[in-house]
Amino acid sequence: MFYGKAVWDPWLIVAQIVAIQCLYYLTLGAFLTVFVGSRVSRLSLVYFFDYATVTASTATGWCVIVSILLSAVAGAVYLVYSIERTKKCLDFSATVYIIHLFICIAYGDWPSSITWWAVNGTGLAVMALLGRYLCRKRELREIPMTSFRSNV
Repeated sequence: MFYGKAVWDPWLIVAQIVAIQCLYYLTLGAFLTVFVGSRVSRLSLVYFFDYATVTASTATGWCVIVSILLSAVAGAVYLVYSIERTKKCLDFSATVYIIHLFICIAYGDWPSSITWWAVNGTGLAVMALLGRYLCRKRELREIPMTSFRSNV
């Protein structure tokens, strides 16, 4: 979809990064609305960017964890349709989570929770590995050549 003929196209790369990041946050917002929105009176950016909400000690914390991991799975699918290259999956996945880390730091403070690091590290691994698997599967599909078959 976004893959161009030029080998180095910085505008294309920036557009892909912005697209993947926006899709990741839209998906995270949808999952947080479904899982966390039913448990809290008011859904806010705290559940997106505050490391204290990612905890295994409360049911709401588990809902946040599930939302983050499901967003990683959806992010892998987004990689297939926007990046389309197996060897770029790790780069774009890491970029999503590095930008997320910087936004979390700007929103609050350095994430000091081991749970936050474990969940986001797992999300990065899931997004990169599943995206790599799905992209490779798509790249290795046979190319249909129906228009070149002879009518014998």
